[in-house]
Amino acid sequence: MAAETSQIVLSKQDLREVTGFAVACAETVLAVFEADRPDDVRPREAIGAAQAFARGGERGKALRDTASAALKAAKGAESEAARAAAWAAMSAAGAAYLHPLAKATQVKHILGAGAHAARAAELAAGDDRGVGADHLDRAARRATPAVVDVLRRFPAAPGGGGRVAELIRALDTALRARA
Repeated sequence: MAAETSQIVLSKQDLREVTGFAVACAETVLAVFEADRPDDVRPREAIGAAQAFARGGERGKALRDTASAALKAAKGAESEAARAAAWAAMSAAGAAYLHPLAKATQVKHILGAGAHAARAAELAAGDDRGVGADHLDRAARRATPAVVDVLRRFPAAPGGGGRVAELIRALDTALRARA
């Protein structure tokens, strides 16, 4: 018999706050993708749809479709940095679909765009991890108290994974440490 997962109360405003944060993170590296694929607007459209939700729009088919399209754009990118930037855009749109389950994996919906953006920035700088750390510091400053409140309702980010998972954990730790 499977263990039950606790539910976390999330309002639509909570989801809008998290999505707005994700958009702010993803926008910072959109130019990395566009330099690689200047005619591909899918990541920009995903960020736009996420921004529309964050500003009061509805979650719906357009938001899901643009997230899926940004993922496809990532697969077609030439460079790792561009792929990470497209993943940041996809994650921004996906943030609107944070599930109210008390699972550590849900933290990826909150912090994924920030972590993918940091990875895109460090790859664009020749895999300079200092650039990624600086990017995370800026992302942490972007997080509103409402975003931190939502994050603290969930367990800490899970262990394992690659560099993006490390960046998620670093951002998670920084935000949870706020007084």
